[in-house]
Amino acid sequence: MMTASTAPASSVPPQHRAPAGAFAPVPLRWVGPLRVSGNAAEGDIEVPLATYESPLWPSVGRGARVSRQVDGGITATLVDDRMTRSVLIETADAAAALAAVRSVDDRLDDLRALTRTTSRFARLLAVRHEICGPLLFLRFEFTTGDAAGHNMATLAADRLLAHLLETVPGTRYGSISANYCTDKKASAVNGILGRGKNVTADILIPRQTVTGLLHTTAARIEHLNVSKNLVGTVLAGGIRTANAHYANMLLGFYLATGQDAANIVEGSQGITCAQDRDGDLYFSCTLPNLIVGTTGNGKHLPAAEDALRRLGCREERPVGDNARRLAALAAATVLCGELSLMAAQTNPGELMKAHTRIERGGGDPHAH
Repeated sequence: MMTASTAPASSVPPQHRAPAGAFAPVPLRWVGPLRVSGNAAEGDIEVPLATYESPLWPSVGRGARVSRQVDGGITATLVDDRMTRSVLIETADAAAALAAVRSVDDRLDDLRALTRTTSRFARLLAVRHEICGPLLFLRFEFTTGDAAGHNMATLAADRLLAHLLETVPGTRYGSISANYCTDKKASAVNGILGRGKNVTADILIPRQTVTGLLHTTAARIEHLNVSKNLVGTVLAGGIRTANAHYANMLLGFYLATGQDAANIVEGSQGITCAQDRDGDLYFSCTLPNLIVGTTGNGKHLPAAEDALRRLGCREERPVGDNARRLAALAAATVLCGELSLMAAQTNPGELMKAHTRIERGGGDPHAH
């Protein structure tokens, strides 16, 4: 069956064809500044959010104001950085698959050398595997410089797969993509093994700021986080995730900075932690699957280029550091929006009043 996306252009009625170079405009606002420190970004920085959900701007803005009331603001700690591509190899049976795995392990140095011939920046970190009967799933893990690395990882995996099929007896081609990556799908494997940038953003908010700016208490936010984000998500069958709305901030941030927006599927799998520390609030957002880059497809477009420049992600830095800075800012942005929403939901009616005032009443989205 032919769909609009696969049909030849000549078969699509003229009124349904998009003009060459057409764009779908999405409202964009710069929010903040939010205060960030840590091992990948530091300073008071405004962030862009492209979204149709206009209450998101004041919500993230309130979190940003909180960050400026704290020495050091939000600490964004980059824990890991790797892009993955899994391939599928077919064998005769499980024993043959295991023999192939041992052969792969024995020639890891050769595979690393071969990877370097595919790109100036791709480096093979590790190869993991799963065996299911005669099926062998290999998960290649790479560093990819300042690129998000989808194409770089796939190109390297394609070369590695071809080499293994030529040199490992009893192996046959299955697929260049085997769903064990996992790309743009909710899964446990990415949270466990990592895909993209693994970042935790956290902050310790004094009691007076919790009550003054967030209109709640640390104890109420901690209680809601356990009941809603943890227990509620378990009951819903969530996969390696326990948060209120990471996807909202990530989508806005990804669209504004030229990212592949479909990666919010795995990107929004993260865990919120809230602790009442003698009236002060410790609050963190852990995002193990942030797939972002500062070079590559889409980043050259004027709006994305301007956003990356304003975010300080166009500077002369060691390879990979601009993308790591972008990931840290994305995580800090997520924390601002998550904190503000969780605070609002501790107060009956607050969330709906804000949405009604801004989205239906024509209220100023900056007035929250």
